[in-house]
Amino acid sequence: MPQKLHLVFGGELIDPAKSAFKNVNDIHIVGMFPNYATAYEAWKAEAQRTVDNAHMRYYIAHIHRLRDEEKEGSVTEKLG
Repeated sequence: MPQKLHLVFGGELIDPAKSAFKNVNDIHIVGMFPNYATAYEAWKAEAQRTVDNAHMRYYIAHIHRLRDEEKEGSVTEKLG
């Protein structure tokens, strides 16, 4: 069974109604987590810590969904 990695990250948005970061260089990488439950706990802690700033958002990215080991690689992957 493949490992299901989850990345928790966040930062300040230009507009709280959109998902564009104000400064990509300031994105806070919380960490990589081996399952959704631990990623959710990390996300929740950061979201609660920054609750007073309406422009701050944290996300959980399902890294394991970016690559399907059963499918043939993309053209750019083959170049690398």
